[in-house]
Amino acid sequence: RSGVKLIAPLGCLASRQKHTLPDLPYDYGALEPHINAEIMQLHHSKHHATYVNNLNVAEEKYKEALSKGDVTAQVSLQPALKFNGGGHINHTIFWTNLSPNGGGEPKGELMEAIKRDFGSFANFKEKLTAVSVGVQGSGWGWLGYNKEHGRLQIAACANQDPLQGTTGLIPLLGIDVWEHAYYLQYKNVRPDYLKAIWNVINWENVSSRYAACKK
Repeated sequence: RSGVKLIAPLGCLASRQKHTLPDLPYDYGALEPHINAEIMQLHHSKHHATYVNNLNVAEEKYKEALSKGDVTAQVSLQPALKFNGGGHINHTIFWTNLSPNGGGEPKGELMEAIKRDFGSFANFKEKLTAVSVGVQGSGWGWLGYNKEHGRLQIAACANQDPLQGTTGLIPLLGIDVWEHAYYLQYKNVRPDYLKAIWNVINWENVSSRYAACKK
């Protein structure tokens, strides 16, 4: 019976397609002056690409460990899968959360939910900014949806920990506060970067994510 249980997951791993770097839905310079082209190019083509490549390598090693029944190797690969898998998940969301036509405030159901759960858009913006500023070292600030309670929730994640995989919250809006996301332009003044990023938040994308996770 145990052998039968292993066939399906091993088959899935054997036939899996490699992860690829997603294209940006805009040019590298499209978010200027708020996020400059050099940052976007390095962030996307170097940093995100590295997470993708390393995730593929880790998954190949994990597939091999599974086929050999090497539990020790499987356990030792978990940090690499979490870090690089999280980096790929987080950045794939992040690029769509931004837009050269972004900024302003959300509308419709998302705005109503923000007012319900945070009192006002201004309060929400202040809280997410504060959480993001307060991340020690590298990490992310998130607006997530708590499906169990049907409410919006703000959270911070360290390093590349993925929001849903580590907290259970469904990610709606992520703000990358690793230094590579802003240092070339804002140096060590993270609050200036966080002030600027609100000008390029793609509320249509965030609203679509909110509508999808409520279904």
